[in-house]
Amino acid sequence: MDERKRRRAANEVVFRNINEWIEDLTRDSATVTDRMIDVVCECDDVSCGEQFPVSIEAYERVRSDGTLFLVLHGHEDDSIEEIVERADRYWVVRKDPGPPADLALATDPRDD
Repeated sequence: MDERKRRRAANEVVFRNINEWIEDLTRDSATVTDRMIDVVCECDDVSCGEQFPVSIEAYERVRSDGTLFLVLHGHEDDSIEEIVERADRYWVVRKDPGPPADLALATDPRDD
């Protein structure tokens, strides 16, 4: 994987880690309402930072696979990932096999 693609994949990992931190902080707090959580777009644009609501169930389902990420519509990067699910407010993308998926799995905060 070239350096540009590696940086893009690494940027998405940073946003996934931020969302894990948000989820940990809000798990039992009043900011989680109706089983929803506001997450940060996990796209590769470090200046994005846009937030959107996701159900806790959908969030946990995505987090069960270290190669999946939550991005806003149009924020996917077809050079390192493919869209595998289209929801009303967001898309779920899967890192391409090889270096992008390897990096995502190696940095998965839920990997025991």
